[in-house]
Amino acid sequence: MKISLITIGDNEDKYLANGFELYAKRLQHYVSFDAITIPSQKNKSNSKEAAMLAEAKEIQKKLAPSDLVILLDEKGKEYASVEFAKQVQKYLNMPGKKMVFIIGGPYGFAPEIRERAQQSLSLSKMTFNHQMAKLFFLEQLYRAMTILKGEPYHH
Repeated sequence: MKISLITIGDNEDKYLANGFELYAKRLQHYVSFDAITIPSQKNKSNSKEAAMLAEAKEIQKKLAPSDLVILLDEKGKEYASVEFAKQVQKYLNMPGKKMVFIIGGPYGFAPEIRERAQQSLSLSKMTFNHQMAKLFFLEQLYRAMTILKGEPYHH
């Protein structure tokens, strides 16, 4: 199984980028993982809708028809870590699917991306900036893998 994380905009803070790289490397022990960054259109478009549409077009270029698409969205379902691990296991058991998690841009997701997704997931009721959400999500994905393997990372 392969897992991808698509994000909008680069990490500007080195300490968050370093944390992300650490967990991305650790995750490779369990699954094939890659991160795809799409440039933000926030300051390049005339409107919120135009920015979301431009980002959606770039996201769609990265998706295959068979991909399992999960949005990281404040309106999504919340899981405790063990519940999330069980959900990841269900995804891993789907034959021939690649899991693609997407963190949207500053304006969220265009309707066509919401329609393409099979699920949306919330990290918290609190709002995090995209850089932190990226790191927090990757740590939780790593944690889920260690839970599934019965390793002591999650106590």
